[in-house]
Amino acid sequence: MMQTIGNDIKTVEYGYPVGMPTSKSLGNKLHEVRSNLSDSKIARVIYVVENGYMILLNGFIKKTQATPKQEIDLALKRYKEIK
Repeated sequence: MMQTIGNDIKTVEYGYPVGMPTSKSLGNKLHEVRSNLSDSKIARVIYVVENGYMILLNGFIKKTQATPKQEIDLALKRYKEIK
């Protein structure tokens, strides 16, 4: 499971900008790495790109179709803390 997520992060990091299905923009400079795990679970890692660096802000296992607002809010909070 962790290897799949790591490989997807690496794909985005070294191939940026990467679009669907591996990465998707969430607005407000946020993007998500999209990982489909082997046990029918879906993982997401929310990140920003600043000065050529990919900064990972939040990771979670999705339980609903839409990205939960609380996960986006947490990523935005962390992003504001590092600016």
